[in-house]
Amino acid sequence: MYERMLDKDSEPSAEQIREYIGEQSYGLLTKLEDRLKARYDLSKELRFPFGNSYGWGFRYGHRTKLLCYLFFEKGAITITVQIGSGEVPGLNEHLGSFLPRTKELWEGRYPCGGGGGWVHYRVFSEDELSDVIKIITVKKKPVR
Repeated sequence: MYERMLDKDSEPSAEQIREYIGEQSYGLLTKLEDRLKARYDLSKELRFPFGNSYGWGFRYGHRTKLLCYLFFEKGAITITVQIGSGEVPGLNEHLGSFLPRTKELWEGRYPCGGGGGWVHYRVFSEDELSDVIKIITVKKKPVR
């Protein structure tokens, strides 16, 4: 149902991305970018990372620090954030303010060193997007 853009040899245009993810998801993508730009010196790259199963997406960073990846799916977007072991205590402080779904995704994360891990969040609402922003803020404190 939520197929990703997996043709590595065909880089998608901005219009193809918008059509593929749909207007609602495109609106969430735009809000994510606006909120990140307000907090960081944002860089954005169109990439095909992590082998053939993740597909095309945007890599968002602040200077040299990875903030998150956003993957394009048919009718949706998935935002992937890595939390390192040093960031886990800060994230745990915010757990009480997260949506139940966000808590479940954190508990079911793909583990990576010392209690951290990768959270793959298929975002459908502004409330979910707000939780993703909180996670990113734990990962990298805003510069403005």
